[in-house]
Amino acid sequence: MMKQKIKQLVEKRITADGMVETAIKGVSLFKITQAMPCAPALYEPTVVVILNGRKEAILDGHRYIYDNSQYMCCTVSLPVEAGTPEASTEEPLLGVYISLDTQVMTELAIEMESVTGAIKQPKTSSQPQSLSLANWDDAFADALLRLLQLDGTMDAAILGESRLRELYYAVLKGDAGISARRAFGVGNEIARSIEYLSTNLSKNVTIDELASLVGMSRAVFHRKFKQATRMSPIQFMKSMRLNHAAMRIAAGMNVSEAAMKVGYVSSSQFSREFKRMYGKSPKQWSHSAPLLEQVA
Repeated sequence: MMKQKIKQLVEKRITADGMVETAIKGVSLFKITQAMPCAPALYEPTVVVILNGRKEAILDGHRYIYDNSQYMCCTVSLPVEAGTPEASTEEPLLGVYISLDTQVMTELAIEMESVTGAIKQPKTSSQPQSLSLANWDDAFADALLRLLQLDGTMDAAILGESRLRELYYAVLKGDAGISARRAFGVGNEIARSIEYLSTNLSKNVTIDELASLVGMSRAVFHRKFKQATRMSPIQFMKSMRLNHAAMRIAAGMNVSEAAMKVGYVSSSQFSREFKRMYGKSPKQWSHSAPLLEQVA
C-alpha cells in the first residue's frame, strides 16, 4: 500500500523524461521512457528506488537488475556500466534518487556502533559491500513516504533534514545496513581510499600510497579493497579513469583532452586500454556513444 502511495506521489510530480530536483537537497525524481543500453557511468554514494520498470548496472562483469522489489544502495564511488534496456513509453522507468550525505551517514553509523558495538564483517558475502540490493521493509517505505510528502518549500526547509536523516537510519538498519555501516562507520578505510583516489584521478597515485593513507600493509589493503569492490586497486583505478574519459568523450570533449584529464600521458596507451575495455577506439566511441543523462 505504501509503495503505491509513493508511486502516485512521484507520478504527479514528474510527467516528462528526465530528472527533477525536489525541494529537499539531494533528493530527485526521475522518469525515462526510452530504452538505453548499458554505458560507462560513475555511481556516487546513493540510494536509488525504482517504482516502475527495471534498472540495470554492471560492476566488473557482475550484473545487477533491480525493480520495485529492491532498492539499490551504493556506498562509495564506483565505475560501472548502467542503463535502462527495457524502458518504454508504455512501461517507463520511474523512481527516486537520494544522494547520501557522507557526513550524516558517518554520524549515524558511529552512533549506532556506540550503542550496538562494532560491526563484524561476515567471512563471505554474495555481493560487494560497496553495492547492495536491499529488500524494502516497513521502516524504509514509511520513511520514504514521509520524506516525499514534504511537497511545500516551507515544510521541506523545516523538516527535510530530519526526515532525510530518518531515511538514512532506515537504510542503515535494513538489508543494506551491514555494507553501509562498514563504509561509513569506524574502520571505513577502503571508502576513504576510494574517496582520495576519486579526487586525484589525474595524478599517479600508487597502491603503496593508498595503503599508507589508511594505515594498512600493501597485501592487506589489496585483499580488503578487492572484497569491497570486486576489483584490484589497479583495475579499479583504470576503470575509474576510463569511465570518466568515456563520459567526457560522449559529452563532446576532445579525445586527447579527455585522456589528459584522467592522467594519461600517452595517447596510444589510452587508446589501447580504452579499446580493450569498451571494444571500440575512442574516436569510434565518440561517434556512437549516446549522451546519457545518467540516473544511478
